[in-house]
Amino acid sequence: MQSHATDMLKTLWATVRQGKIELLESAELPEGVMVLVTVLPDDKAQFWMDASQTSLDPVWDNTDDDVYARLLLTLESKSSLH
Repeated sequence: MQSHATDMLKTLWATVRQGKIELLESAELPEGVMVLVTVLPDDKAQFWMDASQTSLDPVWDNTDDDVYARLLLTLESKSSLH
């Protein structure tokens, strides 16, 4: 499969009717183009929460922000001395 720098991924919404995937919007797709189909669970809200969690985990679960917690503790201990 050839790939070019100008190729972009495009997300299209679709439904399945009588065993065929039908796009909900018109799109010009070249004959034979490869597509990736992701089946969404009935509970779409839970799907998007689970999907976004993988992006949020590295942001929230890191030690880089520990420096701010230590700074806050230092400032609190200094203010309690006065």
